[in-house]
Amino acid sequence: MKSLLRTLSLITLATAASAPTLADSERVFELRTYTTHEGKLPDLHARFENHTRWLFEKHGMRNIAYWTPTDEALADNTLTYILVHESREAAEASWKAFSNDPEWQAVYQKSRENGPLVKHIDSTFMKPTDYSRIR
Repeated sequence: MKSLLRTLSLITLATAASAPTLADSERVFELRTYTTHEGKLPDLHARFENHTRWLFEKHGMRNIAYWTPTDEALADNTLTYILVHESREAAEASWKAFSNDPEWQAVYQKSRENGPLVKHIDSTFMKPTDYSRIR
């Protein structure tokens, strides 16, 4: 929980300047954490840096920030990031379009030539509180 609170604080700092206040917005933030198979985190970083984050933007998902933990037990197999969607429905549509994108499918298959990268994905949708600096 302490790690999640620290992550959310960093999000506030990272987006406060670029995110306008939208009090009546249905906008949601999506916190995603990927746990990789042993030795696969560098390959996952390469996939995100070179392909995935650009494809997210193509399909309406706004990249906010990406992190790796400093905790030794998680540092070698964990990637956490935040996306912004206009609404929960928009998120569903974006993920569907992303999943069906032939470019993504080719990148995904190529990245798995030496075995799967990701063991587990956690996803949490969040709305800012009334007292949040990001609204």
